Amino acid sequence: MCYKLLPMSTYSGVIIEESLEDKDVLRDLKIVSSRVSMVTPKHATPWLTQWTLHTFEVTDEQAKRVAERISGALDRSHAGSWYVDFKTERQHYIVYSNKIFFVDRSSLAQYLEAKNYGLSLGIPPHQMDFEEDVIQGI
Repeated sequence: MCYKLLPMSTYSGVIIEESLEDKDVLRDLKIVSSRVSMVTPKHATPWLTQWTLHTFEVTDEQAKRVAERISGALDRSHAGSWYVDFKTERQHYIVYSNKIFFVDRSSLAQYLEAKNYGLSLGIPPHQMDFEEDVIQGI
């Protein structure tokens, strides 16, 4: 019997270093680029002066474990302010402190559930435009 090996899915996302209480989680990520952004009032993080944004990749095999590590590593003193998300063409992890959503990217209902949870934590709506791809039919 012959099996065709399919390439593993690669998730990509952005993580803000300052959102992490435990920065060791960055070791689990393949960081492909980094940039620093100065904080403005729109960022809704007045206790910071900058965000260090790391674009990262994880394999499908690593994704669940990485989501769990990130969920436990987010800054708890400002827990309502942070989330991390990473996605493939079909799936999307949206990770809050101690809560993980695994979303089918074609499901508006799943996106709205994840967004409503973030809103309940006080995250500004403009920072959680997850459902835009579904609404636009992408």
